[in-house]
Amino acid sequence: MSSLTLPAPRTPDPRDAPTLRWGILAPGGIARSFATALQARTGQHLQAVASRSLRRAQDFADDFGIQTAHGSYADLVSDPDVDVVYVASPHSEHRTQAMLATAAGKPVLVEKAFARNSSEARDIIESASAAGVFAMEAMWTRFLPHIDVVRRCLEDGLLGEVHTVQADHGQALYPDGPQRLSDPALAGGALLDLGIYPVSFAHFVLGDFVDVTATCVRTESGVDAQDAIGVTSSNGAMGLLGATMLTKTPTVATVCGTRARLEIDGDFYGPRAVVRLVANDGTELDRFVNEDTDFGLHFEAAEVARQVTAGNLESPLMPLAETLTIMDALDDIRAQIGVRYPGE
Repeated sequence: MSSLTLPAPRTPDPRDAPTLRWGILAPGGIARSFATALQARTGQHLQAVASRSLRRAQDFADDFGIQTAHGSYADLVSDPDVDVVYVASPHSEHRTQAMLATAAGKPVLVEKAFARNSSEARDIIESASAAGVFAMEAMWTRFLPHIDVVRRCLEDGLLGEVHTVQADHGQALYPDGPQRLSDPALAGGALLDLGIYPVSFAHFVLGDFVDVTATCVRTESGVDAQDAIGVTSSNGAMGLLGATMLTKTPTVATVCGTRARLEIDGDFYGPRAVVRLVANDGTELDRFVNEDTDFGLHFEAAEVARQVTAGNLESPLMPLAETLTIMDALDDIRAQIGVRYPGE
């Protein structure tokens, strides 16, 4: 047992990815983080930004030295100098805006959750397929080096048979955080913003779920404030998952096998995470720390650039079929906890 060690990540250097000219659709907080990471850690080019407010788009463009600011999303997706569109709007807008881009022949990177529900996700996927353009969910965690360490552990059977996954994600975002999180019309709540991380991680480890159970506490507006979720895979492995926007939780994950376990600390989904390989007697056998702990969103952008340049329509690290399966699970969870969004 003492001979067990963690494998090295195979993650390519994002600076080596081919350069694409990016158009940012909706210049909010996540778009600002995305733009900052791209400029700091890649050779990607921020070409244009669009908002319904030209002033807001221009302010964002000025902050990042972006050449073109558009006052409409239609102008952005029709811009001949834009190679790929990053859809950074609230979940409620993803379907309309991603399909606007694909109809214009533009590849898309769509923020997670990919859409409000699986029906909308399927529409985006089908529109990209019909247009012959690349599409991917911006589940940035999948592309970080420490997650490739986890991936290799699973591929190599390092942990033995995996029986249990635990993951939580809690941030103190309600009631004093972004207003959209309490707004059903914007698909607010803990699940699509925070719960998507542990649910996606559990699927990454366990594969398709054959059973999902969930309960929640709702806010006065009817969105979910916190969720407790259980999932079961076809071989009987289980995931115990949680999400809350009421308080900061440890936000850690564990993957437990018959030979050893992985403990992923602080926050498990981001670049500051530490992966520890732990024996069944609690002895730490090895650990991995990402070299770059300041940024993370640039890894997904580099993956998009590689796949688009190669002429591929999706990424093997975040396949569209898996995005759709995860959206099905989120729909199942919402049906059980009684959360519906206007217009569904």
